[in-house]
Amino acid sequence: MANNLRLILEEAGYTIICIAASAREAQECIQQQEPGLVLLDIRLKGKLSGIDIARKLRASHIPFIYLSANSDKAILEEAKTTEPYGFLVKPIRGKDLLVAVEIACYLHQHSLESKLRREEKLQQELKALGDEDPDLAVTFLRLSKILQAHLPFDLITAGIRQNQPGTFNDIAYLRIGFDEYQFIGKNELLTISNISEETLAAIMLDLVKDSEATFYGRKADIKPLQQLMADCFDAQSFLFLPISLGYGMVAHYFFYSKKSNAYNEEHLDLLKRIRVNLQLLTEQFFFTSPARMQTATVASKQSSQTEHADADLFYNIVGSHHAWLSSLDLATQVAPYTTSVLLLGESGTGKEKIAQLIHQLSPRKKAAYVKVNCAAIPPTLVESELFGHEKGAFTGAVEKRKGKFEQANGGTIFLDEIGELPLAVQVKLLRVLQEREIEPVGSSAPIKINIRIIAATNRNLEEQVAKGRFRLDLFYRLNVFPITLPALRERKSDIEALAHYFARHFFKAFEKPFNGIADAMLRSMYAYDWPGNIRELENVVEQCVVLNDGRSPLQLKRSLTSQPGITSKTGIDPLDQIKQLHRKAEKEYLLSVLKKTKGRVRGVNGAAELLNMKATTLEAKMARLDINKDDFT
Repeated sequence: MANNLRLILEEAGYTIICIAASAREAQECIQQQEPGLVLLDIRLKGKLSGIDIARKLRASHIPFIYLSANSDKAILEEAKTTEPYGFLVKPIRGKDLLVAVEIACYLHQHSLESKLRREEKLQQELKALGDEDPDLAVTFLRLSKILQAHLPFDLITAGIRQNQPGTFNDIAYLRIGFDEYQFIGKNELLTISNISEETLAAIMLDLVKDSEATFYGRKADIKPLQQLMADCFDAQSFLFLPISLGYGMVAHYFFYSKKSNAYNEEHLDLLKRIRVNLQLLTEQFFFTSPARMQTATVASKQSSQTEHADADLFYNIVGSHHAWLSSLDLATQVAPYTTSVLLLGESGTGKEKIAQLIHQLSPRKKAAYVKVNCAAIPPTLVESELFGHEKGAFTGAVEKRKGKFEQANGGTIFLDEIGELPLAVQVKLLRVLQEREIEPVGSSAPIKINIRIIAATNRNLEEQVAKGRFRLDLFYRLNVFPITLPALRERKSDIEALAHYFARHFFKAFEKPFNGIADAMLRSMYAYDWPGNIRELENVVEQCVVLNDGRSPLQLKRSLTSQPGITSKTGIDPLDQIKQLHRKAEKEYLLSVLKKTKGRVRGVNGAAELLNMKATTLEAKMARLDINKDDFT
């Protein structure tokens, strides 16, 4: 088979470096002559598999395509985590091979260019940060937001390691929303962890000794301080960067993620490339004097405010689950470029909102944004609807008409349910992506267009490709930047926030007073599987508001049938469990601020001002959470 592939590729003008039967042979070949692309079988001779080779290729930025007849789902899922540039199933046709190789080269070139542009922007932002006002808390918050786009984390910490063991002066930011961060200092950590200063001092005696950046998982042999952070903030993965400051002082940066295996060699390589800029920032602002760490308490005020230039765009995008925030991060990262985006996820997960967000955050935001539901257009009219037609092109074409692509020229077109497009139209769409031109029905003159394509589907396009219903070459052209939106059952901690958001909206629209949501309704909502996701939740809330009398809390007016296996394994009521966690976190956070202000709620530098909320709102929260004077004096 390898020799057959060699003949096909050499005839097409490619040069074959070598053929390797085992992982060992492949590694030797790759070391001797770095290839531009690797065709990689999953099953190889010896102990190592093609997946092991793929991880090393990914770390070396060498593109690869899997060749396999393996149908084992677990193996295929593992292979997918290595992010291949293509996947060909045996037996392999020559045409499919050449298309896959061409697409892989295209994807690699564009992803590399995009990565270089993003990293150049990161270096510029870090350098600009060094020219700003040297306020420790504000600087660290801004640094955290800059790094978030490149290093995914739910908690970032930074601290100095001196010759005197047992000293804790770390500061941290916990991500609590898309552009919201909660400050965590020594007092906050003691409150949240419920440990004494003596215990914390003992923990600080056993610190990470690594002198190089590294990453590891929750199950690794981690030090007590990282274990404490992991327990308090449910971290599953860790990324560590030490920075030497001289005079026996070292700064430790830690990135914590709630996602398993969140970090890899690429993150380490990025940290090493930006280490110099981080070192300059660290020396300039952070740890030139350890006493400055104690001045960072003002960050509590900063953490409750957003600095995002387009903050209003996120007002109606609700949720703080880490999987949802990761999707938003990807959307904001790709927005400034012309890269095609493929939005994946079940129906009702918010793909249309994310598409609009990408457009609004892009340089094209003032140009046209055209939405097309591919599933809603009759098959006979799809081509005319998308690309337009000339007068007389077909029966009923009484005048010339611009298609959706021409209407969106200069802006963005959102192709929803792209998996429903007929194969004949898929060929034309491929041409649009390759040539950036369209050809209206009945015309022989192509029209050049400047357009950005965002596509979405709730179908598994890889399965559609295997069944011959979706073109392989089009799939990989669209799949340049995929974003998968989590199902609502995967982000249940957001259900209450979403329910309140929709309830307020509909109560206002129907001019009824809002009296909250009954616990019984929330309990049913947490126990439900939500096959229709956010759209179904919105419909349920709207129906309940219509039937509400305006005097009582919102009650569930329909039966939600729970799916097997989604109730709490511990037997604890899921609503009570989540509400207790939210209540505990909110109470501890408010207490930490009240302690800083010595119980002062109102006025300049009072707790209400630091929290950026009205004094009456804070007092109401204190009453609801049973916070009294004895708790913070």
